[in-house]
Amino acid sequence: MSEKKVIVVFGATGAQGGGLARAILQDKNSDFAVRAVTRNAASDKAKELAGMGADVVTADIDDKQSMKKALQGAYGAYFVTFFWDHFSPEKEIAEAKSMAEASREAGLKHVIWSTLEDTRKWVPLEDDRMPTLQGKYKVPHFDAKGEADHFFTDAGVPTTFFRASFYWDNFIFFGSGPKKGPDGKLYLTLPMDDKKMAGIAAEDIGKCAYGIFKRGEELIGKTVGVAGEHLTGQDMADQLSEAIGQEVLYNNITPEAYRNLGFPGADDLGNMFQFYRDFDEVCNSVRDVRFSKELNPDLKDFSMWLSENVKRIPLE
Repeated sequence: MSEKKVIVVFGATGAQGGGLARAILQDKNSDFAVRAVTRNAASDKAKELAGMGADVVTADIDDKQSMKKALQGAYGAYFVTFFWDHFSPEKEIAEAKSMAEASREAGLKHVIWSTLEDTRKWVPLEDDRMPTLQGKYKVPHFDAKGEADHFFTDAGVPTTFFRASFYWDNFIFFGSGPKKGPDGKLYLTLPMDDKKMAGIAAEDIGKCAYGIFKRGEELIGKTVGVAGEHLTGQDMADQLSEAIGQEVLYNNITPEAYRNLGFPGADDLGNMFQFYRDFDEVCNSVRDVRFSKELNPDLKDFSMWLSENVKRIPLE
């Protein structure tokens, strides 16, 4: 049997990297093998990947030398950063720079960098429609990734720039799902007016990334956005109502009201939703559902995702 090409998956126990690792490992005819990078090889998720056939290694994205060691002899890598662990755009930028340099030094043939738009290209810092955060960002967890894209290009690393969408799984884990109001009714609160937002099942992000690796050189140098469906807040509320068996009302608020909800990162997310709303065509045109389905024939739309996950959504 010919030797399989090793894909080093960073964040292999997280949503994006885990989806990619499982997609490769579950394909018995895959040309690729998985080297799963984690900060804790003793975790249940890491052990599960090892049991599926992954080579689990420990490395730290804040330590370039440990990344270089993890990349030795590999064909490609999937890189993702973890903004919500630390809320620091500067840290993400430094990590991306190290990732690009380590990739160049390891001679990788194909890298997927999980990035997002630098929203300041559309909403300059002096534009007061949206508050500037941390002194020099509009949507910090987007802008830092977009700003870092050039490190991969500058280093000459063969890169696909990969843009995910709003995870529907946020309704389960991130507290974004329907909440009971004082009247006892369920409300889905989003500052989106009647604009459509690209969304996706978290597991499908990794499956789409696998589709990119399978295409070889075809998508190197390209920006590829993925989505399972483009939906308005009302669309999501209607489908949630049907799945839950209880009416969910769409509570359309202003971005300013969302920014003031008071949870950690509310200002960043309020700006993100405002960007999705005001630049919906920019965001949705990149996140092509049809092409996502070509990359991942198992792609789920929202109703399919709900049918599998509705019981996991906490209704507070």
